[in-house]
Amino acid sequence: MVGRHPATSGLHLTADERVLGKMKIMVAVKRVVDYAVKIRVKSDKSGVETSNIKMSMNPFCEIALEEALRIKESGLASEVIAVSMGPTQCVDTLRTGLAMGADRAIHVDAPATLYPLSVAKLLKALVDFEKPHLLILGKQAIDDDCNQTGQMVAGLLKWPQGTFASKVVLDKEKQVATVEREVDGGLETLCLDLPAVITTDLRLNQPRYATLPNIMKAKSKVIKKFTPEELNVQIKSDLELVQVTDPPKRKAGVIVSSVDELIDKLKNEAHVI
Repeated sequence: MVGRHPATSGLHLTADERVLGKMKIMVAVKRVVDYAVKIRVKSDKSGVETSNIKMSMNPFCEIALEEALRIKESGLASEVIAVSMGPTQCVDTLRTGLAMGADRAIHVDAPATLYPLSVAKLLKALVDFEKPHLLILGKQAIDDDCNQTGQMVAGLLKWPQGTFASKVVLDKEKQVATVEREVDGGLETLCLDLPAVITTDLRLNQPRYATLPNIMKAKSKVIKKFTPEELNVQIKSDLELVQVTDPPKRKAGVIVSSVDELIDKLKNEAHVI
C-alpha cells in the first residue's frame, strides 16, 4: 500500500540547502527506568519507584537518534539536535545522545511527570524556534507506553507523519521522505513531503554504542536550556493518576498425568474449552 501525505507548512529547503545537504534534524529523547531494571511499585501506590534506580535513554529514542545520525553520515543532513524534557537529570541522557554523535542538545527544564500533550506542545515550540526539516521520535516510551506524542505533535504542526517506521529513505532533491511501516496486512509505504514527523519502530536499526573518546567530547558540547514559560507553553495535567498496582500473582502450575485430566481441568477449572 502506498500513500502520499502533503506538507501544509511553509518550510522548504532552498536550492543551496538541497545541494549542500543543510538539513536540520531534531530528535526527541526521553529519560526512563533502564529496560533491564525490575520495576517496583511505591509503597503508597502513587507510582513506580525511581529513587536510586538506573535510568537510561528510552530504547525507541535510541533508535530514532541512530537513524538521524545515519542520515547525517550519508550526507543528507548537516546537523542533529537532541532534545529532552524533564528534571535536571535529563542532561545525563542528553550527554549520552551527544556522545552517540548529536551535534548539540536542548533541555527543557520541566516537572518530572509530563504527559504526551504537554510534551507535544513543548516540541512544537522548539520546532518553531529551531526550524528543523525533520522531527524524529521513538514510537513510544517504555515507562508509560502511551504512543501518542509523535501523532500529537504532527497534528499541532500540521506536518505529515510516518509512524512505526521500519525503513526510512530521504530524497533531498524532491524534498520527500519515504517511510516503510509494518501494518496488520503486511507493509505500508508512505511518501511524506518535508518537513515531516517520523516515529521509529524496533526493526529500523541497531543503535551504536558511545565510545569513550566521544563520551569525553560530549562533555564540551553545548546544551541549551529552556523553561516552559520561555517557550510560552503552559504545563497542566490532563490525566489523573488514581493508583499504580502490581499485576496479580499467577497461580503455580500443576502437572497432569493424562490428556483426559488436562481436558477436564481446562473445561471445569480454567473454563477455556
